[in-house]
Amino acid sequence: MAAQSTRQPPTQQSPKAYVLGVGMTKFIKPRGKVDYTELGYEAGIKALIDAQINYDDIDQGIACYCYGDSTCGQRVFYQFGLTSIPIYNVNNNCSTGSTGLNLARTMVQGGMANAVMVIGFEKMERGSLGSHWNDREGPTALTGMMNHELRGFEKGPSAPQLFGNAGREYMEKYGAKAEDFAEIARVNHEHSTRNPYSQFQDVYTLDQVLSTPMIYAPLTKVQCCPTSDGGASAIIVSESFLSTRPHLRSQAIEIAGQCLATDAPSVYETRSSIDLMGFEMTQRAARAALGQAGVSPKDVKVAEVHDCFSANEMIVLDSLGLAEPGKAHEMVRNGDITYGGRCVVNPSGGLISKGHPLGATGIAQCAELTWHLRGWANNRLVDGTKVALQHNLGLGGAVVVTVYKRADGEVARRVEDGEVARVTGLGYNPAVEAKGFTREMEERVRSRSMKSEWARAGVVEKVHSRF
Repeated sequence: MAAQSTRQPPTQQSPKAYVLGVGMTKFIKPRGKVDYTELGYEAGIKALIDAQINYDDIDQGIACYCYGDSTCGQRVFYQFGLTSIPIYNVNNNCSTGSTGLNLARTMVQGGMANAVMVIGFEKMERGSLGSHWNDREGPTALTGMMNHELRGFEKGPSAPQLFGNAGREYMEKYGAKAEDFAEIARVNHEHSTRNPYSQFQDVYTLDQVLSTPMIYAPLTKVQCCPTSDGGASAIIVSESFLSTRPHLRSQAIEIAGQCLATDAPSVYETRSSIDLMGFEMTQRAARAALGQAGVSPKDVKVAEVHDCFSANEMIVLDSLGLAEPGKAHEMVRNGDITYGGRCVVNPSGGLISKGHPLGATGIAQCAELTWHLRGWANNRLVDGTKVALQHNLGLGGAVVVTVYKRADGEVARRVEDGEVARVTGLGYNPAVEAKGFTREMEERVRSRSMKSEWARAGVVEKVHSRF
């Protein structure tokens, strides 16, 4: 057995940090028609409008993306204003967006900033993920080598094999069936029908999920997330920032617990396909985040988890503590991952149906849970929600687990579309309709004096043409 770390992540952190504003684009198939500048701009303007602040109020900026040259973040942020603030460019594989959120929270809690804007965006290529750096060893090469040693390697994309093998091991150890993994995908696809930002909104029966082309057993095609283009943004603020704007407290969502963790020796030493996919780092991050928030998995009624493949959702239900050890498949069979069950998992449709633009994924999860806790996601709200859980994973590896609560500590209550439209000034509820904004709205939130039209270079017209 691999040695266990004796160092424990902090279980309490202060002062508080809040999500004040969120915004996102529709997630779409990667066809090269929309550039990252447009995706980042649309998401960022929406988040500023939602937060009811001006870009001049932002102290620091964090750009999250995996595919793009250095300083793409500055290219996106300069569209809002050239205010000379620090801008950080973050890449942490599929957990990039949540890593940006963690960095923002750290800045706020450490007194380094009162308002941090995080924007994730990704313009991807069609087909499976691949490396653009073929003249050097890849960061997941050792993971691939271990996977080969454990279960061999078949011709084709590596990611479905890595996660598919974790699924196979779960079947062998605990008795899960192929139908259990298919049920996870069926549920997520059904959930996506109520998310206007989802790349796919198709409904499947269990038999239809099982009958789609086999990618790597037990994973059929619709159990695998697609590549996507998309953007998402969140604005993280301090208690002092919020206290000067008391009228916004009802929409502020506290980041009550959060932990970014990396791999433990078990990732290689236990020679387990499940551990190879970061089971222990997820378990460690979950315990730390839940501990900071002072809650247990039983308190969680809604969660967004990293279902890049249905097999990963299965093992994550276990590692997060949402299911009893080795019994995630029983949770699935009992209907306890959807409405009417114990915990609604991926009400957005998850990565499998919503899509997976790497840099935006973690921030889109944050937006979804923010809308739930505000009561704005009224077409998919989970009754009695007081705590929401987020899980975002990147092989290589890193995982971020986050626990959210309302700033007022209350249970989320349904807010009607008309009230949301009035509060936001948008004229619609952004949690249930994916629409745009007017030019007057965007000018109200861009920097008042430190801005340049040259920095937007035709982006505005392209963004508005899609509204």
